[in-house]
Amino acid sequence: MTEDYSKDLSLLGNQNVDYKFDYNPEILETFENGHIGRDYFVKFNCPEFTTLCPMTGQPDFATIYISYIPDVKMVESKSLKLYLFSFRNHGGFHENSINMIVDDLVELMDPKYIEVWGKFTPRGGISIDPYVNYGRPGTKYEAMADHRMMNHDMYPEKIDNR
Repeated sequence: MTEDYSKDLSLLGNQNVDYKFDYNPEILETFENGHIGRDYFVKFNCPEFTTLCPMTGQPDFATIYISYIPDVKMVESKSLKLYLFSFRNHGGFHENSINMIVDDLVELMDPKYIEVWGKFTPRGGISIDPYVNYGRPGTKYEAMADHRMMNHDMYPEKIDNR
């Protein structure tokens, strides 16, 4: 028997969604993890992230990578897409935006582990790639977060003008 994990979701399959152009974490929705007790990664690759420079108002573009090990709750992907879209008119530094995303997702899901990596396209000849992670305190995931942070980006990818 297959359980209906979508019974509490309002965005999935809804064609009349009101798109928000300003930062809005309230749009995020969750569903129950169907494999509680098993550790596994869920990874989202979000290549169309846009926010605004808080100083100049110019658009900044990035690919956002979100990887997490769920516990009880998981983020619904359409709500995540709409949430990330809500940064479109938000004025925020790259580093702040990435930290906001991880904070909102930790509050929403209480995952065992999560990491968010933003790979922003260059502007003014410089690209910025902020990375943040979180492991549930007092668990092996806290040690995992420390290890991944200390070893993060030791082998940077080949850059070919993004």
